[in-house]
Amino acid sequence: MLEIKGVTKVYGQGAGSVAALKDVSFQMGKGDFIAVVGPSGSGKSTLLNIIGGLDRLSCGEVVLDGERIDNLGEDALVNVRRGKISYVFQQYHLLPSLTALENVLLPLTFCGNNGMRRKALELLERMGLGKRAHHKPAELSGGEQQRVAIARALVNQPLLTLADEPTGNMDQKTGGEILDLFDQLNREGRSIIMVTHNPEAAKRAREIISLQDGQIVNRTRR
Repeated sequence: MLEIKGVTKVYGQGAGSVAALKDVSFQMGKGDFIAVVGPSGSGKSTLLNIIGGLDRLSCGEVVLDGERIDNLGEDALVNVRRGKISYVFQQYHLLPSLTALENVLLPLTFCGNNGMRRKALELLERMGLGKRAHHKPAELSGGEQQRVAIARALVNQPLLTLADEPTGNMDQKTGGEILDLFDQLNREGRSIIMVTHNPEAAKRAREIISLQDGQIVNRTRR
């Protein structure tokens, strides 16, 4: 489903250049769950952003569902991000003026599917937020906001969900509940790549990829 082939990312030029990623390669099958770990500055978020088309690589290839996506133009990349890839961020990125339901509906609106209210409500119900659907983000706890963000990421039924430190702002109990949700989603066949600093969170994944100085230094299959 996903192939990362010799991905290198260099920032800057000449003597001042910095290689954030150096010849990173791995494959991921449909329904897999990969955790990417490593110290700050190891290239974890850069790798996630390149896979999702938010950053451009210097060399290498990213192939998703049989299509090379790293060399697509911006309009084509937007379509890939809307239809095949979704994101869950540490900071939630919910629009404060919209309700939980309206935030979940946003990706469907961008795709021109305006009649999907029931689908969004079903997702919120599944996240335990059926009674909070009409509350705005400021009226929700951090864990509830992250659940809304996950529902928004799933509403288009993407091939791949990318999660960047999804429990980084949470206490242990709330973070554990979010990780339980990722476990459940993966058991149902969802493909997930999660960047985390938390060793206990990484243990939820089927494979752990360790980065250091922009290179893969270890891969552990669980």
